[in-house]
Amino acid sequence: MVRTPSGGAGNGTAASAGRLMSIGAVLGQLRDEFPEVTISKIRFLEAEGLVDPRRTPSGYRKFSEPDVARLAQVLRMQRDHYLPLKVIKEHLEAAGGDEPPAGSGTGPSAGTPAADPAAVPRESAEPGPPLRLRRAELLDATGAEEAELAQWESYGLVEADDEGRYDVGAVTVGALLRELGAFGLEPRHLRAVKAAADREAGLVEQVVAPLRLHRNPQTRAHAEATARRLADLSVRLHEALVHSALRSRHA
Repeated sequence: MVRTPSGGAGNGTAASAGRLMSIGAVLGQLRDEFPEVTISKIRFLEAEGLVDPRRTPSGYRKFSEPDVARLAQVLRMQRDHYLPLKVIKEHLEAAGGDEPPAGSGTGPSAGTPAADPAAVPRESAEPGPPLRLRRAELLDATGAEEAELAQWESYGLVEADDEGRYDVGAVTVGALLRELGAFGLEPRHLRAVKAAADREAGLVEQVVAPLRLHRNPQTRAHAEATARRLADLSVRLHEALVHSALRSRHA
């Protein structure tokens, strides 16, 4: 996994950006977490305005560590939430490029134990504004029709906030709902799944709530890492139980 400080490129690289890297070195760092990334992909993201590396007098790109962190952030948002680059760019611009959105996966990877508090400074103690999608953006990102989205909402599978915007996770939920729908599973069949998820989220929150209230910023950051780890374990347990139940039915 790319282990770089959080942050964006801003206007090229800041004076305090530290060492600069060639595009080949950047590719080497990113490929640990994103094996499919290529130099052409990095150049494309630059052309789309998602990263702004410095240029040497001879025209060679030079990337700072914040540039690499920003590229990793963009790639995660594409991979984990299927977001269009336009939406990613709008959020990064709105956030000033300084903070990753909540839940964007900048912490420990899914299969990695939660970091101890001493290692947490890599995390942002005060997360930036979470990415919120407009209705049209959610429809565009999922490929759903208005009637489908309305049905998801009617069963509580997807919810808008008071401003009519959706959490970034709604993109993943919508994509999965459409895949399940291809097998004849409709939103009304999945209410129990949503109820179970809400209960599991409540259990996680019980564990991390005291940490979130702590005055130490590193402890609050550790709460977020712990919540992600517990959520991952809960999902893996759910998957194992479903597979076990299916095997027992056909034993």
